[in-house]
Amino acid sequence: MTEPRRRATRSDAQDNRARIIDTARTVFTETPDATLQSIAKAVGIGQGTMYRHFPNREALLVAVYREDVEALVDAAPALLAEHDPLDALRLWFGRLAAYGRIKHGASLAVEAATRADLGNEYYAPVIAALDRLLSACKEAGELRPDVAAGEVLLLVSFLWKADGADWQERGERMLAIVMDGLRAGRP
Repeated sequence: MTEPRRRATRSDAQDNRARIIDTARTVFTETPDATLQSIAKAVGIGQGTMYRHFPNREALLVAVYREDVEALVDAAPALLAEHDPLDALRLWFGRLAAYGRIKHGASLAVEAATRADLGNEYYAPVIAALDRLLSACKEAGELRPDVAAGEVLLLVSFLWKADGADWQERGERMLAIVMDGLRAGRP
């Protein structure tokens, strides 16, 4: 028995899905408890189109989470290709901070991702991306040789825990302290 053919997703449907995810990311950052209806309105689509792509709010939160983590992982080699290793690491941490801020602002995405077991799915790729950056920095003699990706990720977890009106300034200051502590020549 042959399997039925899957219909290819139309380009306008793919465009709608991408617009929904991009808008949802922004809306969830500003209003963590936003509804699917409010996001559909912000995108400029009908509720039927929204529900064809995302049957519930949790499915949309998971889609935003997946896309953000995949972009974070994909950024590591691109940053290394364009920047010196230490600058690439600092820029990657900046992206991690931005992602962490979205994640903190839409804490329900974390809960949705946990229920979908995405935390485990993406931990290894995030560690691998960070390890790639750290290895390049070590090879360039810019970081301590005893730096491990898992420990550094735990160390910079403040990036998604900081809150308050001055979170960005405080985050940058704390990240500068971490970067200083990671440099080669430190005890």
